[in-house]
Amino acid sequence: MKLPEEYYLGSDVVALSRDLIGKYLFTCIDGETTGGYIVETEAYNGIIDRASHSYGNRITPRTKTMFEQGGIAYVYLCYGIHEMFNIVTSVGGQPHAILIRAVVPTDGLDVIMQRRNMETLKPNITKGPGSVAKALGISRKINAFSLQGDTIWVEDRGLSFPDTEVVAGPRIGVDYAGDDALLPYRFYVKGNIFVSKPNK
Repeated sequence: MKLPEEYYLGSDVVALSRDLIGKYLFTCIDGETTGGYIVETEAYNGIIDRASHSYGNRITPRTKTMFEQGGIAYVYLCYGIHEMFNIVTSVGGQPHAILIRAVVPTDGLDVIMQRRNMETLKPNITKGPGSVAKALGISRKINAFSLQGDTIWVEDRGLSFPDTEVVAGPRIGVDYAGDDALLPYRFYVKGNIFVSKPNK
């Protein structure tokens, strides 16, 4: 079942980030459906979060998508190389977002391997946000697309992980954010081989 729009409107981005663990992310790009279940996320808590693109109410051509009502895709380019897929949450004007860092691929494996130029299903195929986007065909072309549409969406298929199996820890690559870099806003499934950096 596709998650309803109301799901994304909650104001607690950290709780939503945890809740997305075990949900299924799907895309249908050029008629090819691919997807898998989410095993790693990072929450970005809007204008008060120094790790967020929207910190200090910063609105730019890139960040304006974050200020829309929750339930849409926020896709940006990182280091001029990697497309990064985030889910915008909360109400309009409150720029919360959740970065999807890793998924376990389940659907369209042949297409995923082709996109990642791999002949076998290795863990790094969807390990890390850049790999997730490439594997699922996500690019800035679908920035601001609704997650209620037929291009990109999230489903609840009844898979969940107890808190004993989910680690909460600091986010990755946000050292510039000072104390905010230490906040336990990253969630991942303990021992899962697709998680990007399990030991931090």
